[in-house]
Amino acid sequence: MAGQYDSLLLRKLEDGIRKARGRPAFLGFLDESQQAELKEALTYRRDASYLFWGGHEDAERVLLGLFPDYMEPDPGAFPLEAVTFTYRKEDKPGHRDFLGAMMGLGVERSVVGDILIGQGRCVAFVKEEMASYFAGELTKIGRIGVKASLGAQEPLPGGHTFLEIKGVAASARLDCLAAVVSRTSREKAASMVAMGLVQLNHRETLSPSARVAEGDILSIRGQGKFIIDRLGPFTQKGRLSVQCRKYQ
Repeated sequence: MAGQYDSLLLRKLEDGIRKARGRPAFLGFLDESQQAELKEALTYRRDASYLFWGGHEDAERVLLGLFPDYMEPDPGAFPLEAVTFTYRKEDKPGHRDFLGAMMGLGVERSVVGDILIGQGRCVAFVKEEMASYFAGELTKIGRIGVKASLGAQEPLPGGHTFLEIKGVAASARLDCLAAVVSRTSREKAASMVAMGLVQLNHRETLSPSARVAEGDILSIRGQGKFIIDRLGPFTQKGRLSVQCRKYQ
């Protein structure tokens, strides 16, 4: 199934590159794994002028814009728009609440980009053609009443919060680091890697011995996503100290 999906994504890329010979073409919204795959494919292309953009500098879900050779890639050309939802500050809707309400309208996941939650305000980046639809249809998120408007004011609501994790590992192998962040044994972590449950920098990595570096991102299905901040120094017993953060 994964191979079929990857093949479909790469076919969409080829189709987008052909279309972009005459006018800009866009793919997405893309998750981080899809972005990693397309970035890898684009490194081998000399006939593609492109830009990844999701509406703000730190966007996780983005569109891929493919541009004719006579145009400079421009964030302003991307067909996306922000929708701002306001609600009482004492209410605490979450990312899943907003995403669930949007998906409940029968749209595809690729229509919705980042959803940024703040106190009394949420900003969602969506496909431009769907912005008015979301703004008009979503008057409640769960049981919470919301008011929607097009556009967003800076500064945007805050991004992620993190849980700091510290531990020690035998080495910087993928199975060792996966064991630390998931609080499990190295043997179980190695099994998770072999089963395809672990991604390194958003790409499936089936080798337990793959090396992990500072700044790398581990994603473990059912466990979450982690940033490796520091590897080392070694303890007196020869173990590698590890410091990382888990996305909340």
